[in-house]
Amino acid sequence: MSPLNLTARALLLDMDGTLLDSDAVVERVWRSWAEARDVDPARVFAIMHGRQAYATMAELLPERPMAEHRADAARLLARETADTEGVVPIPGAQDFLAAIAGAPHALVTSADAALSDARMAAAGLRMPDVRITAESVSASKPDPEGFLKGAAELGVDPADCLVFEDSAAGIAAARAAGMRVIGVGPRAAALAPTAYAATLEQVRVEAAPRTRPEGFPPADGLIRLTVSR
Repeated sequence: MSPLNLTARALLLDMDGTLLDSDAVVERVWRSWAEARDVDPARVFAIMHGRQAYATMAELLPERPMAEHRADAARLLARETADTEGVVPIPGAQDFLAAIAGAPHALVTSADAALSDARMAAAGLRMPDVRITAESVSASKPDPEGFLKGAAELGVDPADCLVFEDSAAGIAAARAAGMRVIGVGPRAAALAPTAYAATLEQVRVEAAPRTRPEGFPPADGLIRLTVSR
């Protein structure tokens, strides 16, 4: 199958499962939470990816008050922030972030600032200058608020943004924002994204501001990417 060529004016990047693999710690912490509350861990793992913790808890335990979900989520978040064992970069993430350094891009994550700092550092990845975290939004993915805020922060129309995501909630949020999606990793494979890459090694940045060999940005300001298929 021939490679797929895409263009965008800005890139919006999820973190967990997209730039780095944190599944080991996420499942470790959530399993402990589920067992303490007599919830089948399999139910948790099926819906937790890409969402803020309180939103996952609200779906699993709908009878609990939201204030209790948020308090419980804060405790779980503190445990996740303190535990970075097993957090590693997705293959190709470092080179990909280097290639887009001069192009408009933002991190859009359901993690809060402290957790995103901890995990990006543990994975040895550069933190984008612009990031939308849990503190930035009033609603969790699959709500599109985070991606729309990322586009607004970069001054780019949503239709001109390209999202990198791994989860059902994240891909749904990107679509709701009117954005195209490159799905990354095994969770994204069955979710019919615009393009699919098993890892970021399959994504090549063909042209972006300050990345062309002659040292000049593309005349039209577009970021050009090729996704191997």
